[in-house]
Amino acid sequence: MTAESVFTYGAPQLKFGSGASEEIGYDLSRFGVRRVLVVTDAGVSATGLPQRVADQMGRFGIEARVYDGVHVEPTDVSLTEAIEAARESGPWDAFVAVGGGSSIDTAKAINLLTTNPGELLDYVNVPVGKGQAPTEQLKPLVAVPTTTGTGSESTTICVMDVLAQRVKTGISHARLRPTLAVIDPDLTVTQPPGVTAAAGMDILCHALESYTARWYTTYDRKAPEQRVPYCGSNPISDMWSEKALSLLAGSFRRAVRHGDDTAARGDMAMAATFAGMGFGNAGVHVPHANAYPIAGQVKDFHPKDYPAGEPMVPHGMSVALTAPEAFRFTFEAAPERHVRAAQLLAPNAGEPDDPAEFLPTVLTDLMRDIDIPNGIAAVGFDEGDVDDLVEGTMKQQRLLATCPREVTAEDVAGIFRRSMSLW
Repeated sequence: MTAESVFTYGAPQLKFGSGASEEIGYDLSRFGVRRVLVVTDAGVSATGLPQRVADQMGRFGIEARVYDGVHVEPTDVSLTEAIEAARESGPWDAFVAVGGGSSIDTAKAINLLTTNPGELLDYVNVPVGKGQAPTEQLKPLVAVPTTTGTGSESTTICVMDVLAQRVKTGISHARLRPTLAVIDPDLTVTQPPGVTAAAGMDILCHALESYTARWYTTYDRKAPEQRVPYCGSNPISDMWSEKALSLLAGSFRRAVRHGDDTAARGDMAMAATFAGMGFGNAGVHVPHANAYPIAGQVKDFHPKDYPAGEPMVPHGMSVALTAPEAFRFTFEAAPERHVRAAQLLAPNAGEPDDPAEFLPTVLTDLMRDIDIPNGIAAVGFDEGDVDDLVEGTMKQQRLLATCPREVTAEDVAGIFRRSMSLW
């Protein structure tokens, strides 16, 4: 096969800054829309923000309604319920997602399944679903994040738990990418410390995984119709990832400890968006692949500062728990990149004698400082769970293909076992 020589880059239109969320009515009026569904969850809805976003559209002759049935950490069941609700109350000309990644991903699913035929699992990644591509154009989608983490406002991905299979997976297609990302740091100030910490680890792992992903020329050449949003690390994704790491270095701990620090919140919002623009094109690998079964197979863990009703391991937390070991595993594929990433994230840290330990050490120091649990045992798993976790990870072939080293089930089992406790 011929080596790949082409990489792709995509991003939404972007509006960033204090007060940006007050201009959404005007922004949507340029698309000539008349009926808009605002998608959010009950917690964000209770703040009044989604209704304020809906109300401002009236000045531009747009009818807007709020749907607040989003499930935090969406499931195939919750997404199907949201899709049915949107179909019954539609048709809609556009969608606005106000909230965290859960709200944005739910809006992506609603947009996909109200414009295209079939059901959710038709579009979910193989082997969990059929992996079909949408055949019809989607409606305009405006993403308005209220958390700093998922980067979903920049990406082509919708993530969910498939309950019957006890696995987290997703839908990935370029048409899912939001039309416009509206990043208003003022909306993130109400994030409590536990949410800031977990969501922030998602930013960090997005940046680290895309920066250490397979270089795009190491893949076999693809035909145009075979191109997917994840094309491997490349010069443009590197730029976004490096900048995201630098922003996190100066703002992450401050944002967790001092939620009213508007400068730190602004830098975290910028980092989330930049990391999303990086990984949304390069891809993520082992920490995210491991995160899906960790979240999907949760037993009885209840994280601080999240809804208390049911057990969950928040996405960013689940990604972080095996990240130090994952980067020990990938180090040999690109030592200089792992060292550079550690330097960007902790510019004042001394480099250890063993460079392979630099990034894992920087990561665990940060995780301890911001109160991330000490490994997967701390969220309820033990040695007896490793086989099931490995099985869930190995279903994430779309992600594992982006790893700079080939990943076997034995490799993954070792990463899980060494991640029972991290310090």
